[in-house]
Amino acid sequence: MVASISFVRNAIDQSFPPKAIFSVEDIPDLTGQIAIVTGANAGVGKETAKALLNHNAKVYVAARDKKRAEQAIKELKEMTGKESIFLQLDLSDLQSVKRAAEEFQRQETQLHMLFNNAGVMAPPVDQLTKQGYDLQFGTNVLGHWYFTKLLLPTLLSTARATNGKSGRVIHTASGAADLASGLKLEILQDHPKRKKFSTEKLYAQSKLGNIIISNEFARRYGKEGLVSCSLNPGNLQSELQRHLGPVTKAVVSLILHPTAQGALTQLWAGTTEEGVNMNGKYLIPWARYGSPNPVAQDENLGKELWAWLEEQVKAV
Repeated sequence: MVASISFVRNAIDQSFPPKAIFSVEDIPDLTGQIAIVTGANAGVGKETAKALLNHNAKVYVAARDKKRAEQAIKELKEMTGKESIFLQLDLSDLQSVKRAAEEFQRQETQLHMLFNNAGVMAPPVDQLTKQGYDLQFGTNVLGHWYFTKLLLPTLLSTARATNGKSGRVIHTASGAADLASGLKLEILQDHPKRKKFSTEKLYAQSKLGNIIISNEFARRYGKEGLVSCSLNPGNLQSELQRHLGPVTKAVVSLILHPTAQGALTQLWAGTTEEGVNMNGKYLIPWARYGSPNPVAQDENLGKELWAWLEEQVKAV
């Protein structure tokens, strides 16, 4: 009963947060810093890229659809006067993830900020990644984990070169993670048991996975200067709701906030001096510290998920 009351209070607090103290005007000058924003062709990712460009960062727009990304890059230039760079990345295809990391490392020797922002929400249950994983977990967790792992040498060398001030990975999770009771690794590939789960439950499990992996990166590499944190960006107006049914969409629309608001928390983590202290932290709207689903703090579960992820990429 106490846990249920706590859950409801947290849900209300994060759905209707107080006015933000942090704003994009508080972002320092980012001249010389390099950022990758996955899913920067739309929504929160695009708003994040816009703010970074406005403060002189070099920004890679990592996205699957080249045409849409190039349109976003054009619009970002019109808004900021700065040119961002397209990085072809399909998180639902591990081979594409590997190619994207290799292409970036051919171009750059430093990476100050990695915003693992892209995501898939509530697609039909029968949709899978190219390698046959649940589309939501495969994209939101496996794809981002592999991308981050491949970029780790660059992130860690940047952390060393900046005395730990840079080399940050920000994992965009969701308040939906609080609805997951745990991880069921046996349903992450095409399996009869998987069809018994609703797309909303699969989404919640993927967002819990984001937090677990963020915490595991923090434990494994925090001593080497990496800052890994996760966050709930808030309930936002974005393309993520496109797969929701009409009734669910109507209910959700009552608690949605402007998309630009959703970029604030990850920009706070990625760009400010305070971000140095955020390794292993969980952040909530708007630019506040919070507490994640207690399941995400289970170190044994973190090790189990990490081992499972390692196994999946052995043949890539």
